[in-house]
Amino acid sequence: MTKLSIVVPCYKVDKYLSRCLNSLIAQTLDQIEIVCVNDGSPDRCSKILNDYAKTRPDLFTIINKENEGVLKARQDGIDAAKGEYIGFVDPDDYVSPDFAKSLYEAAKEQNADIACCGFRRTDGKKIYSTEMTAFPYNEIKIDDEPGLLLEVNSALWNKIFRAELLKNPEKLSVTPKAFTDMLSHQLILMNAAKIVFVNKTLISYTIRDESIITSITPEMVHDIYKSMSQVRSLYEKRTPQLLGYLDASAFLHLGISLMYRLSFGNDPLTGTIRRNREFLNRYFPGWRHNQYISLKFVLTHRGANLKVCIVSIFYKLGLLNAFLFIYKFLADTFKRDIKW
Repeated sequence: MTKLSIVVPCYKVDKYLSRCLNSLIAQTLDQIEIVCVNDGSPDRCSKILNDYAKTRPDLFTIINKENEGVLKARQDGIDAAKGEYIGFVDPDDYVSPDFAKSLYEAAKEQNADIACCGFRRTDGKKIYSTEMTAFPYNEIKIDDEPGLLLEVNSALWNKIFRAELLKNPEKLSVTPKAFTDMLSHQLILMNAAKIVFVNKTLISYTIRDESIITSITPEMVHDIYKSMSQVRSLYEKRTPQLLGYLDASAFLHLGISLMYRLSFGNDPLTGTIRRNREFLNRYFPGWRHNQYISLKFVLTHRGANLKVCIVSIFYKLGLLNAFLFIYKFLADTFKRDIKW
């Protein structure tokens, strides 16, 4: 039995890839496999992957395919994976030797669908922040406390998932170029029941200037909105009990995070924020008076969702531009970015 499959989608990352693969080879959990998907990368990724596969054919599975984007590359890796659980590591990141073992054992011991760990943000030289290592709860039973899901980052690379959650995914008609992890995360949560946490820093996330998340353009926003509205329709049909969470999550990711990333562009944000508010009001109407981003929820849940609660006040008062200015000033001054 393969305990854990780790999927690594690869595109234009040859300068980082060996560091990532070496960290995966060093894992202390036995019975794992590493599924690398070469997504038509034009650099040396294919050669590097084939060299590693020749050295460790027992460990590596290599998929070479034409370029179709990270979502399709991950799904091809999922389809090939044999593990009881499946995790994802981006090729420009690297993990601690106990990454796989800590997450797998936590998931198995607590019969969880998802296990999540802490991570650090680094440019390879400096550590900017350490996150998800002081979560106030050891687990989330989703149907009991869906509001706590807002405290969980939407990245896929610091988690492992029960394989059944990923094998037959819901398909969206539009595949955006950005916020793909967030959208995948929302779809996965529809079928999950329990998340457990490993309060250790087990992965180093590399900040790169050329990363898609740092180069959001207004043209990408339409596809993000359309995909997220389709997710809302799926929740209405499949998990209506989680609509309150999803509306709050839409405000978190689209009202805050997306606006923050767009604020680095040259265009004024006034019209963008107005259209953002109109979109949220139409498709995620529960965001405005949402119990999960209220002060009452913060006070009764050990401070959970405090940051989202604070920013919602700025947003409702029409002061998001002022908040973004302060946020960017503090991030630049202290060299520490608060990720929502």
